[in-house]
Amino acid sequence: MTFDLLVRNARLADGRTVDIGIAGDRITACERTIAAEAGETIDAAGSLVSPPFVDPHFHMDATLSFGQPRVNRSGTLLEGIELWGELKPLLTHEAVVDRALAYCDWAVSMGLLAIRSHVDTCDDRLLAVDALLEVREKVAPYIDLQLVAFPQDGFYRSATARDNTIRALDRGVDVVGGIPHFERTMADGRRSVTELCEIAADRGLPVDMHCDETDDPMSRHVEQLAFEAQRLGLQGRVAGSHLTSMHSMENYYVSKLLPLIAEAGVSAIPNPLINIVIQGRHDTYPKRRGMTRVPEMLDHGIRVGFGQDCVLDPWYSLGTADMLDVAFMGLHVAQMTSPHDMRRCFDMVTKESAAILGLEGYGLDVGCKANLVVLDAGDPIEAIRLRADRLFVVANGRIVARCARRDTALALPGRPARVDRRFKTPQTNDEENGA
Repeated sequence: MTFDLLVRNARLADGRTVDIGIAGDRITACERTIAAEAGETIDAAGSLVSPPFVDPHFHMDATLSFGQPRVNRSGTLLEGIELWGELKPLLTHEAVVDRALAYCDWAVSMGLLAIRSHVDTCDDRLLAVDALLEVREKVAPYIDLQLVAFPQDGFYRSATARDNTIRALDRGVDVVGGIPHFERTMADGRRSVTELCEIAADRGLPVDMHCDETDDPMSRHVEQLAFEAQRLGLQGRVAGSHLTSMHSMENYYVSKLLPLIAEAGVSAIPNPLINIVIQGRHDTYPKRRGMTRVPEMLDHGIRVGFGQDCVLDPWYSLGTADMLDVAFMGLHVAQMTSPHDMRRCFDMVTKESAAILGLEGYGLDVGCKANLVVLDAGDPIEAIRLRADRLFVVANGRIVARCARRDTALALPGRPARVDRRFKTPQTNDEENGA
């Protein structure tokens, strides 16, 4: 058997070392040793090889717009929305496409090959929708880009948002979104959840709703989302993004809410980098950091995927498209520092987010799409700790990015000449038992 691409000495997340054979855009062999020829060969040399990173929550229409037309001085969600409202009339189709494509270049360099991006549908021109539909087509050979119809200014609160959202879905947007906590009343928020879920059910589409992105412990929209998911038979096709109010909710209510979310098959998408800088802005001290209750969700069997949310836009002034940064921050804020939990954080920016997006052929098994990343790390924990360099990125069987391994020389008396940042995480009973 011959291969177009052969990845030798690949260390998998479970510790096995294998060779991975690729023909066309599929993995056709994964064995301890492959004795065969290949058009091109990568020697992973024992480095971690993973399926690509997946971002389940992003705003590509706003990315790389930081400072236009001004900076978010308060750092709040509401000023960010106000600032985006000032920027929208100034947008051009070409500028949105150019910024989105530049971000996709960053993403590929970081091994991020699947992104779900919300796109604002409250502009009657649907300019950003059309721009990102064009981007989706252009990047299809190397990025799986899903688009969410997102009525940023409120499905009911904005006079034309309902019609525009339906128009966007008619144009081929993939997912139904919403923002119930931004409607004028709690009742309108509940009604918007119901109607948007009904639209999704009628069209056979998934739902991904900004839910309870607030410090208000009385916000209850994820409860309605879970109810509608079950009522309409949408289990497994619904995600609630942010869910930051749960950080402030009373514990007894959460003890009721988590089983309801699990029973309804609703996934959760926290966005650690953004949630901890936007939430708690009205607090003095103690100051809340707002990320939802990730460990408790996992304990209830709720699928959780970490999202990037924003990079250099009205809401967030940093970012590099690096999902390892997201996992690194997420494990700190959630205090998930055992070896077992750190591996779960790696899963939340890879296979768990892939499952939320319903990606076909994701993974490193034979028959999966030939999408993978070679990381300068020995295992998932080390990858997070180092925010490891991506030595190679492969998309649909083709090498689309490569990076030389860093090698820092030292000149210290009596010390080694090279820095080795690797450290093998010890196997523990906690990890062996899946605790």
